Amino acid sequence: MPSLSLSDPLLSEASKDKKEKKNKKMKSMETVNGTLEADAPISEKKKRKESKKRKALETEDAEERSETSSELFEPVNWKDEESEKNKKKKKSKKAKVEEEDDEAKSEGDPNAVSRFRISEQLRAKLKEKGIESLFPIQAMTFDTILDGSDLVGRARTGQGKTLAFVLPMLESLTNGPAKASRKTGYGRVPSVLVLLPTRELAKQVYADFEVYGGALGLVSCCLYGGAPYQSQEIRLKRGVDIVIGTPGRVKDHIERGNIDFSSLKFRVLDEADEMLRMGFVEDVELILGKVEDTSKVQTLLFSATLPSWVKQIAARFLKPDKKTADLVGNEKMKASTSVRHIVLPCSSSARSQLIPDVIRCYGSGGRTIIFTETKDSASTLAGLLPGARALHGDIQQAQREVTLAGFRSGKFMTLVATNVAARGLDIHDVQLIIQCEPPRDVEDYIHRSGRTGRAGNTGVAVMLYDPRKSNISKIERESGVKFEHISAPQQADIAKAAGGEAAEMIIQVSDNVIPAFKSAAEELLNTSGLSAVELLAKALAKAAGYTEIKKRSLLTSMENYVTVLLEAGSPIYTPS
Repeated sequence: MPSLSLSDPLLSEASKDKKEKKNKKMKSMETVNGTLEADAPISEKKKRKESKKRKALETEDAEERSETSSELFEPVNWKDEESEKNKKKKKSKKAKVEEEDDEAKSEGDPNAVSRFRISEQLRAKLKEKGIESLFPIQAMTFDTILDGSDLVGRARTGQGKTLAFVLPMLESLTNGPAKASRKTGYGRVPSVLVLLPTRELAKQVYADFEVYGGALGLVSCCLYGGAPYQSQEIRLKRGVDIVIGTPGRVKDHIERGNIDFSSLKFRVLDEADEMLRMGFVEDVELILGKVEDTSKVQTLLFSATLPSWVKQIAARFLKPDKKTADLVGNEKMKASTSVRHIVLPCSSSARSQLIPDVIRCYGSGGRTIIFTETKDSASTLAGLLPGARALHGDIQQAQREVTLAGFRSGKFMTLVATNVAARGLDIHDVQLIIQCEPPRDVEDYIHRSGRTGRAGNTGVAVMLYDPRKSNISKIERESGVKFEHISAPQQADIAKAAGGEAAEMIIQVSDNVIPAFKSAAEELLNTSGLSAVELLAKALAKAAGYTEIKKRSLLTSMENYVTVLLEAGSPIYTPS
């Protein structure tokens, strides 16, 4: 290693400049002093003052030389430097491997996220959510929306319609055509308006905009009935980029002068056919008509079906060169094919006893939504089922939000709801849907059963029916499903499902508790007159909550009834 000397050119330029300035200052001071000495005698006080200044400058210069010298001769920890270099190399290598893996995955997947014009921030957020590939409706519409075309999109429930418009709109606002004219700063007016038929659906779409739009620095607000006006007004006055809301509340804010659509870039109608069904025709038309210069606004309409009003809206408010993305085609609306559709005979009086066993056998420990036809029956059933909560129109909005939040977070696993929750609810990991009776409308069955088996997952939909007044054949025919007919869960079914769960609970008990219960277990084994297997079977039944299993009718699911099949060797004739 070469030795370092003070004559080596290692002093910084800044250090040299400082030294030169100080030397000049010293010379200047000496000159002044010399002049003073030639012209007139200097007082002792003045001399002492100048001497102090000179000494201070010399001391400062000496300190600076000392600091420079210590910097020059400070020992270098070569091991730390090598370690840091190795870390950087490993990190770079890991990032390269991950990038190569992503590229390899995308080569075989035409819908891979990496194939679309999606920014790094959004890609990272999608990866964080486990999304590496777009759903067909998302892939089909992404470029069309990002390139600025109006669109009519059709897809069945659970096929990812929300991200189909969220992703390209966010890209357009932050990196695409809409970026240049988008308003920014405090009090800015919205660039996006999204209309949805229900508050639950509006809140779900808002949550997506918060996640993905928030990652890009965009601000959203959600407007729906049942919530205070004041907090919504404050948020609008502060300035937002995206407004999501139900037609009624958005209309109210327009009439109050709280919303300005003068800089709107996008307007979206999601679940347009449901808005028609819920009676929002006039409100929707009024809101869409508030945009004066429609040539600067891109309109997106998503609907599972296209009734005449939806077609009229598309013709009236979308541009003539609009595009269409249709994943349904000429088919009638069909139930989800990723769901196992089951029908089970059950009288109304047997429901409360049957449903816990159905959940036990088909719920797989996941979330269950039970649909009833009336608010009273929803409240009654929720009160009878352990850990269940009710959701219907008579419950205050604040409580409904708490209930949905608890269900999503897993605080309770069973939700009993009326049709208010059937449309638009996007709750992950709903394993089981139970409909207490066949709905009047086939579309209701399709949407209710579609709450499970979403986003590529599988699920089970069980429909209870009274054999004496059933319309299941019509639902089966029009929904395009083949129902699996089963009877009420019997002893063997319940024991298999409940026993497995109880066994798992027992295995999870810590080994350190065994000594405390060992003597009691030995005594029980010696005195009960039962084998170890028989005692363990009883323990499993107790852990599962069963002290006895009652027989059920195969025809009505009534407890303590046994179905008997009589077969005669010869024809039986009646007097008639």
